[in-house]
Amino acid sequence: MRYNLFLTAALLCLSPIAYGQTTSADIRKANLPSANPTNAEIFTPVPNVVTPAKTFGQAPSDAIILFDGKNLNEWESVKDQSPAKWKVSKDVLTVNKSVGDIETKRKFTSFQLHIEWKIPADITGTSQARGNSGIFLSSKYEIQVLDTYNNDNKTYTNGMAGAVYRESIPLVNPAHKAGEWNVYDIAYQAPEFNEDGTVKVPAHVTIFFNGVLVQNNTEIRGATSTTVKHVYTAHGPMPLKLQAHGDKSEPISYRNIWIRE
Repeated sequence: MRYNLFLTAALLCLSPIAYGQTTSADIRKANLPSANPTNAEIFTPVPNVVTPAKTFGQAPSDAIILFDGKNLNEWESVKDQSPAKWKVSKDVLTVNKSVGDIETKRKFTSFQLHIEWKIPADITGTSQARGNSGIFLSSKYEIQVLDTYNNDNKTYTNGMAGAVYRESIPLVNPAHKAGEWNVYDIAYQAPEFNEDGTVKVPAHVTIFFNGVLVQNNTEIRGATSTTVKHVYTAHGPMPLKLQAHGDKSEPISYRNIWIRE
């Protein structure tokens, strides 16, 4: 008897009378597909066609090419917005530490970024003074570039290659040795802000480092700093920035940079 009462109560909770009948108006209001009563089949919107690259790592058809080895037309100096003066030779972009950071002329919000980087084979120095550079998302949030092959270069783990600098340690260390190219594929979700400047949704980043997941939808806690707590200040679309770090080690190189908004 007790079982029957329980079953009856459960059925009443699931019935259209007790729970409320879903109508076509409810479906329209919720923007649900009406073609299938289980809502399992959706026919719109139809995704845009994108032609993938024939070679892995090369840009798909809808990408913005930021550097293809030819010139720095997409880049400028952070210091004074003059043309970028890093060295371009043999399809490779090499950091010029004497002229400072460079950034894209275009501004972006959320994006997919592909970028390749190489520590020079003759690298010297230790810890953060060994092939240091950085990729700054929205010009504010640094993804570290550094020689950390095989964990031989001892440094703080939230400052090694693949880290959200001074925030998030990479899940693993798949770095290639100096003289070989490394690849970052980055999915970045820009932060959202309320009208009063407070954070509505913090930034998040997912990073594949040489094809290996090292940051998995990681929350970014604020603008990168080496002196103060990382905090947010409200901003809109921003450039992508590459760092000319001031250490004395040999300058690193970049190539094959593209972005998809």
